Amino acid sequence: MTPSALQSYLHDHIPLSKAMEVSVVSIADDAVVLSAPLGPNINHRETVFGGSASAVAILACWSLLHLRLTAAGLESRVVIQRNEMDYLAPISGAFTARSYFEVGANWDGFVKMLGRKGRARISIGAVLEFEGHEAGRLTGEFVALGAGL
Repeated sequence: MTPSALQSYLHDHIPLSKAMEVSVVSIADDAVVLSAPLGPNINHRETVFGGSASAVAILACWSLLHLRLTAAGLESRVVIQRNEMDYLAPISGAFTARSYFEVGANWDGFVKMLGRKGRARISIGAVLEFEGHEAGRLTGEFVALGAGL
């Protein structure tokens, strides 16, 4: 899938991503980078609303897992089970979220469990960056549910 195809998919299937003006910067087997502008995500302090920052980070993680499963031909639904967000610095402009598989995430074990049980869980994280500096960090547990669930 190309970045523009993923962006269209997100805007069509997750309308909040369109309202937030999320764009796909890059995709790879081990990372997805999304960006969002300040305007539609602004709070009363003229910085990015915390919920918007968290949503973009979750979208980056969700996208990474969705793309990996699609590339592997594994039809499933991806949901977030839990997450923790650390806000490290205010964001007063356009920002990015780069997702990655957490250290210890076992892709092969995840795929095997999905095949055996019809559901599997994996840890994915994201780093928010603003003007070249880390502004936030998300860690999350994402679950893939097989086609029958």
